[in-house]
Amino acid sequence: QTGAGAKGICCQKLGEAEVMVDAGLEDVFILYNIIGPAKLERLTRLIRRDRAAIAVAADSAAVAEGLSRRAALDGCTIRTIVEMDTGLGRCGTPSPRATLELARHVDGLPGLEFGGVMLYPSKEEARPFLDEVRDLTSRAGLPLAVISGGGTGDEEASRSLGCTETRIGSYAYEGMTRIRERDDLHPDRCSLRLAVTVVSANRPGAVIVDAGQKAFNNFPPLPYGYCLEHPETWIDLMYVEHSKVNVSRSAHTFSVGEVLSFIPLHGGMTTNLHDRLHAVRRGEVVDTWEIAGRGRGR
Repeated sequence: QTGAGAKGICCQKLGEAEVMVDAGLEDVFILYNIIGPAKLERLTRLIRRDRAAIAVAADSAAVAEGLSRRAALDGCTIRTIVEMDTGLGRCGTPSPRATLELARHVDGLPGLEFGGVMLYPSKEEARPFLDEVRDLTSRAGLPLAVISGGGTGDEEASRSLGCTETRIGSYAYEGMTRIRERDDLHPDRCSLRLAVTVVSANRPGAVIVDAGQKAFNNFPPLPYGYCLEHPETWIDLMYVEHSKVNVSRSAHTFSVGEVLSFIPLHGGMTTNLHDRLHAVRRGEVVDTWEIAGRGRGR
């Protein structure tokens, strides 16, 4: 992907960033408030390895000051991006004026380099907020080297808003979470599949497969998934280790041992539950990849 022009990788957790740096990624953005001595020490250790350009996000003076203290202690510089809340209501500075105040604070703290701003998601509704931030920071002499947009499917919006980069989470797998109509779902559009086996077929209108919440999703919305072989079926009940597939609309006779392949609703949640991913081309396994970032949420 980087060979095809991707700038780098964004991570939510330090553990994921450590995996990516070890794998050779040279531009890593950790867009999550990093708090606490243990995590801050790991961050500066990663920066001082000098194997990748590392940037982090901050949305408050408390987060920025923690970064600054650790950077000063370890003699390094932390590139810091101010996160803005342009409407999601999650993390981020609540207003353009608050964004400017935090940017000024970051710029004046020892050990920190103000790198720019970030938003999520990239939506047209964010334009007035972002335009005001541009105006305020420009008049304050704080150049926005980075305006980082985000959201799978929002690439054009990021470009329209004038973002310098866009962070796309599930583009490689696509996935059902962004497809409103099942008829729009096509195997070529969603590349991730979970292969399951029918382990019981005793009840009319339903079969049981050997994958449940520990394989698909801890708290799945129902009905769940898309069966490539029999799209007229769906998962309507999921247990920890089993799923019940509703086959009442299918003319096919399902048998124990039959293998079915499902497109999961959210590839990120599914891959985080497995150790390996098998790359398949034209029905043949061509490679097996370790999911090295699995469970690295610390």
